[in-house]
Amino acid sequence: FCAVKMGLRVVQDFDGSFDLAPDSRKLLWDMLRSEAFSNQLSAEMKLRDDMKLEFAEILFQPVPYSSNTPKGMPKHIEPYYSNPDQFVIVHVPPNYMFSAKIFKPSRLCAVFRKVGA
Repeated sequence: FCAVKMGLRVVQDFDGSFDLAPDSRKLLWDMLRSEAFSNQLSAEMKLRDDMKLEFAEILFQPVPYSSNTPKGMPKHIEPYYSNPDQFVIVHVPPNYMFSAKIFKPSRLCAVFRKVGA
């Protein structure tokens, strides 16, 4: 019998900043703003028929969990997370990132605003 002891590495500071090439940014924005994607998300979120989701033009890179970032997101994003009646946070689909030629960072999240009719 062999016991393996594994420890967690605590990340004190993580730089979640990133830059997107203008063409990549425009293509990704267009996909996230599309009515088809909004309708798909609205259906998955089981929103009322008179509500829809609209891209709030806020992207962020998920960050490692730490004492400074207990929700796995930058601090300035937490108010959106804490307000689920008005906002939804979703992972950007990998095929969207690939289509927009975004490889770094490897994951992004987008903030969507709930809007009523």
